[in-house]
Amino acid sequence: MLKAALYLIPVPLGDTPIDRVLPAYNREVIAGISHFVVENVRSARRFLKKSNPDICIDALTFYELNRHTPATEVSSYLNPLRQGQPVGVISEAGCPAVADPGADVAAIAQREHLPVVPLVGPSSILMSLMASGFNGQSFAFQGYLPIEAGERAKRIKQLEQRVYAEDQTQIFIETPYRNHKMIEDLVRTCRPHTRLCVAANITCPDENIRTLSLSEWAKTSYNYQKTPAIFLLYK
Repeated sequence: MLKAALYLIPVPLGDTPIDRVLPAYNREVIAGISHFVVENVRSARRFLKKSNPDICIDALTFYELNRHTPATEVSSYLNPLRQGQPVGVISEAGCPAVADPGADVAAIAQREHLPVVPLVGPSSILMSLMASGFNGQSFAFQGYLPIEAGERAKRIKQLEQRVYAEDQTQIFIETPYRNHKMIEDLVRTCRPHTRLCVAANITCPDENIRTLSLSEWAKTSYNYQKTPAIFLLYK
């Protein structure tokens, strides 16, 4: 019988065979859970059926946790755990609770001293850092940068300053259709010798992870439009 805990269940980062990126133990855990906190019910159901074809989806209970969820509802999602039943957390891609609203329910569980169990799975942040050649001893994930041009340029300069002042890798993301604009803004704002790694479609068949100086990016052809990507800046 599965221990009663809040299980943070990673999902693939793209259309990748599950057995390539997730251990078999994760399937055993999923088989023992009937209550799931999910970012999107539809994609969560699809992932669960893919990971365990024998699962009875209609017998499961889903609680949706995303930016539209009222904060007052989140605590109630842990009621099954308070009653001794395991609860799973599933995000849209990668590891739940990292750059993800799942952190809210994990925080409540920790405050109430309820067990929280993170499962092994792909994290775009760590995998891109591993492949970048940048400093893995000191790094910071910044999430999304401002959209407004002036604020965006100011933020980019701040991050570049931290690269040089603190010897720290700066990691951030962008909406896929703005990937090219991000690279253009970095080329325009940063020093030519500052290095940028763009990691796209991590773990997928067309994975592309590339590190160049910004002066080299300015002369390079690329196509990251509508492609999930993560950006890393370093000296």
